Amino acid sequence: MPEASPLAGIHLVSLATNLPGPLAAARLHELGATVTKIEPPAGDALAQGAPGWYSKLTRGQTILRLDLKVETDIDRFADELARADLLLTAMRPSAAERLGLPDIVAGLPRLSVVEIVGSDDAERPGHDLTHQAEHGLLTPPLIPRVLIADLLGAERAVSAMLLALLNRATSGRGGHHRVSLERAAADASDSMRFGLTTPGGLLGGADPAYGLYDTADGVIAVAALEPHFHERLALMMGGSTREALEFAFRAHPTATWLALAADADVPLARVHPST
Repeated sequence: MPEASPLAGIHLVSLATNLPGPLAAARLHELGATVTKIEPPAGDALAQGAPGWYSKLTRGQTILRLDLKVETDIDRFADELARADLLLTAMRPSAAERLGLPDIVAGLPRLSVVEIVGSDDAERPGHDLTHQAEHGLLTPPLIPRVLIADLLGAERAVSAMLLALLNRATSGRGGHHRVSLERAAADASDSMRFGLTTPGGLLGGADPAYGLYDTADGVIAVAALEPHFHERLALMMGGSTREALEFAFRAHPTATWLALAADADVPLARVHPST
């Protein structure tokens, strides 16, 4: 018998566009919640920038285009909130004030609100790029290929929504939670701040068993950190110094090393080219 969806019966209304909000809403939908996504008349910019990703993140959701400056659309939005358990936003508090959200929410004591904002100063503008820049996550002049602050912020929004539901189960009342993308970027930089991934750190090049190596036809990543993996790597390669690994890996194509690593139970993977 299939396992019941843990959030069956929970309804989320999301005003959040771009990335963190839609990703968080998609996670809740995967857990069984129903989602109504409210978009402005022009739609979500994510649909223009990455239509395939937008389609993936909104699959199974109800999409409503509403102009929340128009009274009839405000009434329809209020009706949606009246039957919702959660409201997810991604705007500055001043924008929420202009839409009259605080007044609407005040009349719904069981509704929980989760805000995604740029930083602890919620009125300060910013995006993933600026948050990464502030915390040393960029390698100029390269633009980051992974939206670290947005992705971590989305998962924190999921945690905040689940916490809100848990608190309501005991208190009977909704709550308010704020998620800062800049703070998520700050925490992501801790691996460097505490020396783990800085040059010479354990995961920054100090251990030859954790790194990238050229093969006869490509590049592989090896991550044999634990002693048992390290021993198996040394046996498989005939040594575990950086020089020994570099020499051995270049002697054969990637497919050979993948097969040997699978047999030896060593964590090794092909480095696929960026797309």
